[in-house]
Parts: sequence; structure tokens; C-alpha cells
Amino acid sequence: MSSAQSPWWWPDRHQDRRAFLLARGRIKAAIRRWFEEQDFIEVDTACLQVSPGNEAHLHAFRTEWWTEGGARRPLYLHTSPEFAMKKLLAAGETRIFTFAPVFRNAERGLLHSPEFTMLEWYRANEPYETLMEDCAQIARLAAEAAGQLSWTWRDRPCDIAQPHVRTSVSRAFERAGIKLDATFAETSVDLAGLRHGVESIGVRVAPDDTWSDLFSRVLAERIEPGLGNGLVEMLTEYPTHEAALARPTAKDPRVAERFEMYVCGVELANGFGELTDAAEQRRRFEAEMAEKQRIYGERYPIDEDFLAALAHMPNASGCALGFDRLVMLATGATHIDQVLWTPVAGTCTEATE
Repeated sequence: MSSAQSPWWWPDRHQDRRAFLLARGRIKAAIRRWFEEQDFIEVDTACLQVSPGNEAHLHAFRTEWWTEGGARRPLYLHTSPEFAMKKLLAAGETRIFTFAPVFRNAERGLLHSPEFTMLEWYRANEPYETLMEDCAQIARLAAEAAGQLSWTWRDRPCDIAQPHVRTSVSRAFERAGIKLDATFAETSVDLAGLRHGVESIGVRVAPDDTWSDLFSRVLAERIEPGLGNGLVEMLTEYPTHEAALARPTAKDPRVAERFEMYVCGVELANGFGELTDAAEQRRRFEAEMAEKQRIYGERYPIDEDFLAALAHMPNASGCALGFDRLVMLATGATHIDQVLWTPVAGTCTEATE
């Protein structure tokens, strides 16, 4: 039996992974110290929630709570600690972070595990651009803790020590050959226009594709692989249609205060200037769940307690970072299982794409 085929607890396989795991601990400790030095409080959030999140393409694990009276109530393992952390902001916390175990179904591969660790943090009454600086600093902390300032993933290098760069979504699409700005407005989209642009660059188009489907396909196939090559890169100003939890920018309501951080073509973090309008948030959640019903034949409940908390939540910015991916890139690991102390058994081996 080869090391990659043996169980993760097999001594030879564990020994192969141990250097990555020890580096994981150093990286986590460095990040925790940095947050504490910035007057953040570390919090723990419940994994069981009445709603796992309301994004159309995220799939959750469902379970049941058996009450003492014998009733059975559905609960979900959260796909993010976001709802719980925003409730803490409503309660009066101002700077919080967590290393949260999160769960996403139908996701497995080199960079995906059904259970993984999300580093998430929030700043009340601070601009969302600050989160980009946070992300770049966290990458540098990981690089220093791992002893490697130059990272490579699939032959794509990135110098973590250098200042990061920012690229708007519209500029990234323009580089791919599509004038995205011409295909969306504040409250509407031009599906035919985007379809024409997508077809012109040779990307697959299906008859039932929505504007969002085409946007996501071009992003994944033609844009993401080229991001974060050479320098850490922040992809900014997403169309508001593609930022369900973010507020519009002050300069242009067509685009949102949302960015993603890329290193070596890998998406590591997703940050927002948080939406606090409960009515607008409900509208967006309902639209996402209608799309989920259309595509997958199911929908998740809306957390009414979360919407109620938004009325008390201050203006805030928040970011979620895939901690395991960060450790992978910092250590040179090639599969997420190599940096998990106890990988989910029976789902795949390290050789799986």
C-alpha cells in the first residue's frame, strides 16, 4: 500500500505530513498574536445553525435536533460563521476573529475538503479597504512562519514580501476580452450582451445560462488562473449582483464593496463592506434561494434572527480566509489533506484532482 493510499493515521503517511502540520501550528499562532496585538477578541461560534447560509451554489450538511419533548427540528452545519459573528457585532463587539470549522457539501479536491477551517474577522466602523491590508499582512505572517517568502502553485510563483496590487473586476474582464461594464446596471443586466462577449472569446455558453452563470464561468476559466501571479492581487469592485452580502460602493452603486485575494491563481480570501439594510438583505436572500430552487430543487431557510440583528449592527467590514489553503501555499503542500491534522475519512486520497 502506497503512502497516498494508506489511511491518514498510518505512521509513514503521518510522517510525510508532519512538517506541514507543525508549520500549520506556527502560522496559526502568528496570526492569533497579530490579531490580539490589534485589540481583536477571539470568539467561538456555534456550528449548528437554523440556516447554513443563503448562497445559491453552496451546499450544506443537514441534521436534526431532537427536543426533550420529542419534536424534531432541522438544523444545519454552517458554511461560514458569518451570521453568528454579525450578531456579535450587533451585541456590541467591535473587533472579533475566529478560526472556525465550517462544512460544505459537494466540494472535494486538491483545494477543497467537506470540513475545513475558515479564518474570519470583522472591524466595526472601519473601511473595507483595511481588510485588504489585513489579508496581505496575514499572508506575510504565514510566509515568515513557514520560512518561505516566495510561493508557487502549479508553476505560478508569487512574491509574498512585495506590496499587493489591486485590479477591478471590470478591468480583469477587459483583459480577458469582455467589456463587462456594458452588460450590467444597478438593477438590471444585459444577458444577450454578455453572452455575445463570452462566445467571442471561445468560452462555453449553454441555452439556460444566466448572467451570473456566464460571469462565474469566465471568472473561473479565463481570469482566476492569472490572478496573483508574481504579486498578491486583490480583485475588487464586484458587480452588486455578485455580492449578496456587501453594500454598494459610494462612487458607483452598480458595484459593491467586495474583494477577493488571489495568490498563485488560488482564491484565498473574500472580503466585504457589510450590508446592514435588512429589507435589501432579505430581498437578496430570497433571490438566491429562488435560484437555488431553480437549479438544485431545494432551498434553505432564512435566519430571521440574523435579519433582526442587522437593525442593530454597526457599519462594519468583514473577511473570510481559507486557512488550510493559506497553509498549503505557505508550506508547498499539494493537497489540502496534507495540512489537515485529521482529514475527513473516506472522501478522497491526496492524488485526487
